Amino acid sequence: MSSETKGQEVEAHADVSPGAVPGDLRMARTLWPFMLASAVGLVPFTIFSTFLVPIAHASDSGVAAMGQLRGLGGLAALAVGTALAPLIDRVRKDWAAAGGLAVLALSAALGATGEFLLLAAFCLLVGAGTAVLNPALTAAAADRFDHDAAAGRAATLITATQSLTALLAAPLVALPAVLWGWQGDLWAIAAVAAVLAVLFVVRGRRAERPGAHGEKNGEKNGEKNGEMAARPGYLASFTLLGALPGVVPLLFVAMLRTAAFMGYLAYLAAFYDERFGLAPGPFALVWTLSGTSFFLGNLVAGRLLSAERPKVSGERLMALALLVALAALVGVFFARSLFLALPLTALVGAGHATVAACVTTLLVRRCGALRGTALSLNAAGMSFGVFLGAGLGGVGLALGGYPGTAAALGGLTLVALAFARAAARSAPAAEG
Repeated sequence: MSSETKGQEVEAHADVSPGAVPGDLRMARTLWPFMLASAVGLVPFTIFSTFLVPIAHASDSGVAAMGQLRGLGGLAALAVGTALAPLIDRVRKDWAAAGGLAVLALSAALGATGEFLLLAAFCLLVGAGTAVLNPALTAAAADRFDHDAAAGRAATLITATQSLTALLAAPLVALPAVLWGWQGDLWAIAAVAAVLAVLFVVRGRRAERPGAHGEKNGEKNGEKNGEMAARPGYLASFTLLGALPGVVPLLFVAMLRTAAFMGYLAYLAAFYDERFGLAPGPFALVWTLSGTSFFLGNLVAGRLLSAERPKVSGERLMALALLVALAALVGVFFARSLFLALPLTALVGAGHATVAACVTTLLVRRCGALRGTALSLNAAGMSFGVFLGAGLGGVGLALGGYPGTAAALGGLTLVALAFARAAARSAPAAEG
C-alpha cells in the first residue's frame, strides 16, 4: 500500500471518528474545500450589489431596473431548490457541488459582459447555482462525520463561513476592483469557481473508486452506494421527510426567522438615517456590528450544540434565541438613543444567528439520509422568506411607520416561536 493511500485511509478514519467532536481547526482542515466553495458562492451577488450603479451604467439601464433583477435570483433559488431537493440525496454531493460551481462560473462570465439580458441570466443562474451548491456543501460536510454532534458542527461551520464571507466580502471585492474593475472581479470568480468545480469532480471520482481509502472505507463506500440505490423516489422523499418528527416546523422556523431578519435589514439603514441622522458612511459601522454579531452568534451556538453533553438542548436554545431576537428587534425600532439601539442591533444579529445554527443542527441530526433534501428545502424556504420579510416590513412601514414595521416583523417572529415550540414537542427522546 502506497504512502498516499495510507494517508487517505488515515484521513478517512479521522473524518468519521465516533469519539469526541474534533476541534474547529481540525475540522476546518478536513472541510476546507467545502468552506472555500461556500464562501465563493456568496461573492457574485456581493459584487452585483456593491457595484450596482456602475453595472447599471454599463448595461444602459436604470439602477431601479437593475436592482429588480436581483429578485430573479431569489425566485430561481426558490424554484430550483424546491424542485431539486430530493435529488441532492440521490447523487454524490461532491458532484452536486461541482454542478453548482460550474453554473456559478458560467453566470459570472455572462455577467462580466455587462449586457442587460446577460445580466438577467446572471441573476437567474446565480440563484439556481447557489440553490444546489449550498445544501450540497452543508450536507456533504455533515456526511464526513458519523457522530451526530460532529455532523451538526460540520454543517454549522459551513454556515458560519458564509456569515463571515457576507461580513468581509464587500471590502474584499472592492479592493481588487480598483485594479481591474467590477468586470475583473466577475472574471476572477468565474475562474475560481471553475477550478473548484474540477476539484469536486475529482473528489467525487476518487470517492467512487472501490477501496480508494483502504478496505474499511471501501466497505463503507459500498454501504453508501447500497443505501443510495435503495433510496425512495422523488415524491416519496417529500412524504418521508414530512413524516420525520419536527422537520416541517423547523423548516417554517427557518423561513419565518429569515423573513423577520431580512425585513429588518431591508429598512435598518433608513431607520438609522431618520432616527439618528446616520449617513451611509457611519452606518457602515452599524452594518459591520450586525454582521459581526451574526457571525459570532452562529459560530458560538454551533460549537455549544456540538458539545458531548450540551448544557441546553437545541430546541430550548432556539426558543430562547427567538425571544431575545423578538425583544431586541422591537426595541431597536422604538429606541430613541443611539447607545441603546446599537447593543440591541447586535442582539438581533446574535439571536437570529443562534436560531439559524439550531435549525441547521437539528435538521442534520433528525433527517439522516434525507438531510440533503431537508437542507435544500430549508434554503428554498429562506429564499422565499427574504421576499416575505421585505414585503411585510414595507406594508408595516406604510401603515404605521417604524412601529408598524416592528409589529409586522415581530409578528413573524412570534409565529416562528410557535413553530419552534411544535418542533420541541416532537423532539426524539435522544434529543430531549
